[in-house]
Amino acid sequence: MSPTHSLPLLLLLISLLLISTSTGSSDSDRVSELQSLQSRSKTGVIHLDDHSVSRYLTSTKTPRPYYLLIFFDATQLHDKSELQLKTLHSEFSLLAQSFVANNPDPSPSSPNLFFCDIEFKESQQSFALFGVNALPHIRLVAPHQSPKQSEQMDQGDFSRLAESMADFIQAKTKLNVGPIHRPPFLSTKQVAFIVLATLVWIPFAIKKIVKGETLLHDPKLWLSGSVFIYFFSVSGAMHNIIRKMPMFLADRNDPNKLIFFYQGSGMQLGAEGFAVGFLYTIVGLLLAFVTHLLVKVRNLNVQRFVMIVALFVSFWAVKKVVYLDNWKTGYGIHGFWPSDDWLRYNCVRTRTWRHYDNLYALSAK
Repeated sequence: MSPTHSLPLLLLLISLLLISTSTGSSDSDRVSELQSLQSRSKTGVIHLDDHSVSRYLTSTKTPRPYYLLIFFDATQLHDKSELQLKTLHSEFSLLAQSFVANNPDPSPSSPNLFFCDIEFKESQQSFALFGVNALPHIRLVAPHQSPKQSEQMDQGDFSRLAESMADFIQAKTKLNVGPIHRPPFLSTKQVAFIVLATLVWIPFAIKKIVKGETLLHDPKLWLSGSVFIYFFSVSGAMHNIIRKMPMFLADRNDPNKLIFFYQGSGMQLGAEGFAVGFLYTIVGLLLAFVTHLLVKVRNLNVQRFVMIVALFVSFWAVKKVVYLDNWKTGYGIHGFWPSDDWLRYNCVRTRTWRHYDNLYALSAK
């Protein structure tokens, strides 16, 4: 073969060798870059944008030597409590920190796992690339998958927050996440300060208790606490807390209109319960005032006037509660006055029972 023909073949072989070498080095470079970004992040979560998504996902050939678990975020929606984006992002960061701490030296034979987040305002193209149209949204991109083929984490995988997310990762990647390292409720310095403050406060507290000068010896505190517990009980506040009921709803027909009272026995809004609890509390306070304070007033005219006002207000409050119950459930409450037949029937029944009682007494003798 002449040197003229062998030169192009040699150049072709050298170019192919350079391409294969650059491909391998580019994968290792991307892993090194991701590891560097992960180490510089305080939470272990790598912040991505449209450019970095292109570099680490769309412009790379599969299979990639790493998994990417991506949290899609939108800071403008953090104030919507029903989405719980801030809570889920905090749990996502805790999961990333725990994974990095439990796996300081990943195995070279298995793919790496990197935790990333993408913000909507910065990376709208990436949201469209993954087809994200609702939040919260978390996706796992496997080494052989494109963004469209990536697997979405279901809502059920958020139920136990970081722990359930770890189960999802272990099930899909076969990587061991390890235990979740939650920070203690109080730091060591805070616990030491509380213990020291308690030791200093104990002698003063004992002195106050002996003299009877504590808040627990104040009748006004007990009175206020009793009224609060009564209102808390009759207003359905515990129901609102357990069921996480909203105070009001927006009207579907008119978004500018708010609904405070929901018609139907299957649901009770927070404002509705507080309104009924307020009416009950008024009646209870008036009853306590009449039976404990009004009887000490010596002027009979004042007693009669206040009694009439108390009865009028109590009747009005009870009437409002009865009206609301009838409007909400459809059940009516009616007064009862015994008829002649009802009185006659009960008189005969009473005489019959007395007759049997007498017979029983005679037989016992």
